[in-house]
Amino acid sequence: MTILVAVLGNLFTSSGIDSGWYDSIAKPAWTPAGSIIGAVWTLLFILATISALIVWNKAPRSRRFWWIVGVFLINAVLNVFWSFLFFNQYLLGAAIWEAGLLGLSVVALVVLIWPISRLASALLIPYAAWVFFAAYLTYSVWILN
Repeated sequence: MTILVAVLGNLFTSSGIDSGWYDSIAKPAWTPAGSIIGAVWTLLFILATISALIVWNKAPRSRRFWWIVGVFLINAVLNVFWSFLFFNQYLLGAAIWEAGLLGLSVVALVVLIWPISRLASALLIPYAAWVFFAAYLTYSVWILN
């Protein structure tokens, strides 16, 4: 699942970068380099995968477990959809709102997973922080353009 999300997200991201659109828009001075963004996302996907594996192996197949599975799936769709909105459709305003929903889905996972495994929950905190940073960066790009 993680690999599928990464591949699909990368396809949409590459389309915006390859078209020259991303290089042509104004960005804040504090925008991380593309290589840093890629490295951070790679680390976050690894942490999220470890978190999901801990939950999968530790949690009883209760209602909470299936809520977690559902929120992970929603999170995956939202993750890919942000790349589609921002890099493929150039809908910066919509991407801001979508990033907010993505961030809330990560916070929901942190809360839902906490009673099962504090470690699995804590592994998602950097993901939440990065998504809210990305939402603010998206907002800043929208304002500048």
